[in-house]
Amino acid sequence: MKYLLYCLLPFLFGPQEKIHIYLVGDSTMSIKSTKAVPEMGWGVPFATFFDSTAVVENHAQNGRSTRSFMQEKRWEPIVNKLKKGDFVLIQFGHNDEIPTKKSATTPDEFRKNLEKYVNDTREKNAFPVLITAVARRSFSPEGKLTDTHREYSDITRSVAKQLNVPLVDLDEKSRALLQQMGPESSKLLYLHLKPGEHPNYPDGKTDDTHFNELGARLMAQLVLKELRSLKIPVTDHVVNNGKK
Repeated sequence: MKYLLYCLLPFLFGPQEKIHIYLVGDSTMSIKSTKAVPEMGWGVPFATFFDSTAVVENHAQNGRSTRSFMQEKRWEPIVNKLKKGDFVLIQFGHNDEIPTKKSATTPDEFRKNLEKYVNDTREKNAFPVLITAVARRSFSPEGKLTDTHREYSDITRSVAKQLNVPLVDLDEKSRALLQQMGPESSKLLYLHLKPGEHPNYPDGKTDDTHFNELGARLMAQLVLKELRSLKIPVTDHVVNNGKK
């Protein structure tokens, strides 16, 4: 009888509308091309955490900042299809903070852009979540991890507090993880390849910004853990809702 009622629900009330989770950010979050493998953004494993009641759309793009993402008309289409109850996870900073990049933004511009992402999302009755830039693997000779995002992460924290937006401090959490692992073991999370180890990088690769699959998964787990601790309802749609 219960099974029959369950089967009839879509006919009685219509199909349940799925929520959408939009990921907006840079290369540390994005989906990669086949020629970049084994590089992986944390948004890729993050999408696998959710059940069939949610759709994760990863719109993050390599090299984008808060400004260039909007200038290239990547943000407007997302806003146009946002609906009540959707979630937007916003993570920028890597490309905003480097003055030599075309995508760079001043601290004031970065703040105003973050405010726009938040306000645009809220105008559609959707839920914004701000995320600080994930750590770079940058150790001092003494083995202490350098805080390479301090100014722009502080701005993200400030905007979150000012606008009362949930904040996932991925900068802080990822730095803690890397410091715990140390200079050598932390290489296992990033794109460190020896010559001949992978056909996409015949000369090898040393990249302390972008993750391999293990690093991407651990960062995604940090994000999910923080979302749960903040009691963000997006976690209601996690596979089995965290139950074994």
